[in-house]
Amino acid sequence: MTTRAEIEQHLAQMTLGDRKAFEALYDATAAKLFSVTLRILKDRALAEDALQEVYIKIWHRAGQYQANGLSPMTWLITVARNHAIDRLRTQKAPTAPLDVAEILPEPGPGPEAQAVAAGERTRLQACLDTLEDGRAEMVRRCYLDGATYKELADAADVPLNTVRTWLRRSLLKLRECLSQ
Repeated sequence: MTTRAEIEQHLAQMTLGDRKAFEALYDATAAKLFSVTLRILKDRALAEDALQEVYIKIWHRAGQYQANGLSPMTWLITVARNHAIDRLRTQKAPTAPLDVAEILPEPGPGPEAQAVAAGERTRLQACLDTLEDGRAEMVRRCYLDGATYKELADAADVPLNTVRTWLRRSLLKLRECLSQ
């Protein structure tokens, strides 16, 4: 498992054009970023294409990541999420027939990875439970399901900037809770 410091080091080396650092970053993060794009796009081929474009963006923007206390995975996931949402917005109806191999489930994670994920999920759920009523669901819909701020504002019948403020405050509260 790649550590936060290693990912930050890979990003720093990529700003210097280090292709081996890029390969190492890809090996360490591709599965997670693919799951983000797949969850939003809900189409394996589109998610694979989006993932390639995400890594091109990461290669060109590696210098924009700054170690300011935030997780580098958060930055990478945000790049992937935003790109997938942009693709979803511009996506047209698929013209090719669906390939059965594309809808078969991927082999899941092993027992160790499942145990680690369960612990992280429990910790995250405990932190989500500390948020005000409705805020945890809003965070889930936005950052896990790919809902836009506009969709959330319409659903909650509040102004767009209110949703942005709620989400920003919720993320700050989650970060504080998870860092303890």
